[in-house]
Amino acid sequence: MTAALRLLTALLLVLLLPACVSQTMKTTAVPPLERPAEALPEELLLDVGIVVFDPGLDDYDEDQQIYPEVRKAEARFMPRLLAEAMQNSGAWGAVRVIPSDRQAVDLLVQGTILKSDGEELELHIRAKDTRGQQWLDKNYSAHASRYAYNSATRSSYDAFQAIYHMIANDLVRHQQGLKTAEREDIRLVTELLFARSFSPEAFDGYLQENRKGILVVKRLPAAEDPMLERIRSIRERDQLFVDTLQEHYSHFTGEMQAPYQEWRRMSYEEAIALQELQAESRRRLLAGGAAILAGIYAAGSSDRSSRAAGNVAIIGGGYMLKSGLEKRAEAQIHVAALEELGMSLEAEITPQVIELEDRTVMLSGNVEEQYAQWRELLADIYQAEVGMLELPDAPTTP
Repeated sequence: MTAALRLLTALLLVLLLPACVSQTMKTTAVPPLERPAEALPEELLLDVGIVVFDPGLDDYDEDQQIYPEVRKAEARFMPRLLAEAMQNSGAWGAVRVIPSDRQAVDLLVQGTILKSDGEELELHIRAKDTRGQQWLDKNYSAHASRYAYNSATRSSYDAFQAIYHMIANDLVRHQQGLKTAEREDIRLVTELLFARSFSPEAFDGYLQENRKGILVVKRLPAAEDPMLERIRSIRERDQLFVDTLQEHYSHFTGEMQAPYQEWRRMSYEEAIALQELQAESRRRLLAGGAAILAGIYAAGSSDRSSRAAGNVAIIGGGYMLKSGLEKRAEAQIHVAALEELGMSLEAEITPQVIELEDRTVMLSGNVEEQYAQWRELLADIYQAEVGMLELPDAPTTP
């Protein structure tokens, strides 16, 4: 057998090999939630604020199949699932989703979505207490199996429930290492930080940052300080407003649940199909091009059988190139399908209006601005209430 025939035989074996198929996980293991060893008194339970996640759109490449509007929706959806997992552990006080990190809270949790395509979810989570002490700064990832999108499974668990349990468990473990005095200190720093944000001139001297960048209590206000009483009243109103926002986030999550899960199921299937089609396209293009080159080489041979095989290889290689290009076009159809799904999801999860006690607020995806306006209103209320306080008479000189 000539060298050309041996080359053509090898190429035929390559063409007959089955296409590469992506491996998928068959199970989704959800770790149980860890709970505190013993119940704590309510005054020692730390409150948690989970900031709406960063959707991770700053440096994304269009080839990554990321849909900005879907990511923005996920950035509001995922914190709610984490909040539910943390609340269900029974280890915390109030666990709230908050629109920004401006709110003083005992433990602040922030996250960035690194990857989310229905098949894999990767998050970067940072958590620190109000003193500035860091609890978490790490990546979490989880894979979903095809079975995670079965109707029976979806009714009890999110496809990536494991990732929320892992984060919640890590935070519980860190909290378990705190002493009672540390918990009391965290809650006191939170109150003084809130007070300082409304009245820096009155509360600036109570906290100090040490060399490690951690806030420590330098001195305490008087137990019956009237300004501190006003601050506590303002803080209660702020928490009521944030509690009202929880209704919005809960409604948002409920409205998003069905279409989002369906989108993720279809996105999962489209992503797997896309990977297989792209691999098949590359294989056929490479094999087709190699076959044509080998055929041209063989067609110039003095051996009649080699020339005949070379002509066959050129024709076969041309077919493989054409088939590979068709597969690439088919892959683009799946990309378009993903884009259409993203646009459909965006239309279905548009936030609506929520009713507050004294006014109606439109939360059209810009909750951050609404919360900023609320804080400005609270500042006005605080200044008005402080202005009504009767100041002590100035000492008279003899």
